[in-house]
Amino acid sequence: MNTPACALALGLALTGCATPEALRAIGSVERNDPAMDELVAPGARVEVLAEGFAWSEGPVWIGGEDGFLLFSDIPPNRVWKWQSGDGASVYLAQSGYLGALPRPDHVAPDEPGSNGLLLDAEGRLVLCQHGLRQVGRMTAPLDAPAPEFEPIATHWSGKRFNSPNDAIYHSSGDLYFTDPPYGLTGKMGDPEKEIDFQGVYRVTPSGDVTLLTSAMSRPNGIAFSPDERTLYVANSDPVRALWMAFPVEDDGTIGEGRVLFDATPMVPNLQGLPDGLAVDQEGHLFATGPGGVLVLTPNGHHLGTILTGRPTSNCTFGGDGSTLYITADDVVGRVRVLASGL
Repeated sequence: MNTPACALALGLALTGCATPEALRAIGSVERNDPAMDELVAPGARVEVLAEGFAWSEGPVWIGGEDGFLLFSDIPPNRVWKWQSGDGASVYLAQSGYLGALPRPDHVAPDEPGSNGLLLDAEGRLVLCQHGLRQVGRMTAPLDAPAPEFEPIATHWSGKRFNSPNDAIYHSSGDLYFTDPPYGLTGKMGDPEKEIDFQGVYRVTPSGDVTLLTSAMSRPNGIAFSPDERTLYVANSDPVRALWMAFPVEDDGTIGEGRVLFDATPMVPNLQGLPDGLAVDQEGHLFATGPGGVLVLTPNGHHLGTILTGRPTSNCTFGGDGSTLYITADDVVGRVRVLASGL
């Protein structure tokens, strides 16, 4: 289905058809260290590309400089497409839940749609699917999307995942992903919850699933350092709001993690929790969390924050590599940066 964003879609008055001259800007940039100026220019603000979403998430850039952005709107169970000159339109309906109501009590999940989106080595769309409780691959081509999926990972130790949230590919072909409870009805109290912890997992191209850690209370966003020797995982728990850094072993497992940055003291005064993240070529983390997008050095020094004025879920580099696309609650925006994404 391709519904223009400037039409009403299930009550969402989306403004995806604005021309570049009409884009409004939001937020500001908070600078804690002069080094922030080398990554985000003074005066930079977030341009709103489209708005009116229920909870935007999981952005991924497709193609080169003239490509397009895909992102999830989780509660309405949709993936949207934004492209310069065309604005936003529905790219894929039923992105994470096919409406078959697999639950015996016929209760749909709270957040049924897809969350994290990414491409595999063959350029196929991979989705973290809340409603289906799996990491799945769209079998339809990118230029003719359809809600047709094949599973990549559905179970660990014979038990269904909670609701895969975000994922990242390693150059080995292994897929690393997080599995918090956010897609379940009632979250932690859902009687359908089969795994009694929230895990970080790895699945090989042959489909073997390994639990990497069960020690995080709400594992969420996930990314590698440029050399793939460190795995970063966000923990979206308000009482332990932090980012962990795990050494990646030669066999693909991870070693004992360290706290990269603890944002728990920021939670009472700012909207948002540690969520999705992107890494630039120099290893800086652009990590969504309290206030907006925190910019962290590889050793966890907080250089500053791209403030959005709303809970901020995720971000990704796209375009020429120096545009950061941001999903933040009801809006999708972009900000030009001086960094270059991986």
